[in-house]
Amino acid sequence: MMDLILASTSPRRRDLLRRLGFRFRIVAPVASEEPEAVGLKAGSAPKRYAVACAKAKATSVAAFYGNSRSGQHAGPGWVVGVDTIVVCGRRTLGKPRSRAEASRMLNMLSGRTHTVVSAVAVVRMPEGNVLAASESTQVTFRKLGGDEIERYVAGPEPYDKAGAYGIQEQASIFVSRVSGCLLNVVGLPVPLLLKLLRDSGWRQ
Repeated sequence: MMDLILASTSPRRRDLLRRLGFRFRIVAPVASEEPEAVGLKAGSAPKRYAVACAKAKATSVAAFYGNSRSGQHAGPGWVVGVDTIVVCGRRTLGKPRSRAEASRMLNMLSGRTHTVVSAVAVVRMPEGNVLAASESTQVTFRKLGGDEIERYVAGPEPYDKAGAYGIQEQASIFVSRVSGCLLNVVGLPVPLLLKLLRDSGWRQ
């Protein structure tokens, strides 16, 4: 049996894969997202950073899985790691760590076009071969009022999402235009994922 593992605790990625009919297991990755921890210098290009983080997540789970199975793997397996960031001008935005930071991020995005970058890494086990790539989508926000930003950051939505918003939730009303893959903005570019899986030999 072909074993598919999602190295992510994101409920959005989990639900999206389930709605699309994927059969998979979830294993939380153990990987730092600091640039130095993924082999990059601070200020590295956003796409390189996202790809490095996705690889780190996938390989951390693949290593644990291989060790825990101790050679008893019943067949080929694949681990999927994903990382999403928001790029606005020269700033790379991850998940906000406070209400004030979430408010600053949304004020920065207000009335501007930003880029959402999602990187996907696929590790084929037991060989350990890694394929990785990224997808970029342009998102434009309308001008946001200070009061609506404060109402939004007072709720729970911003704090587990890059850029402090989820396009599939209440923040959809902030968006005036999307150019590119919408699922990429949700956090999982499914066409890219399918290509990487198939290129690595996976069949559903």
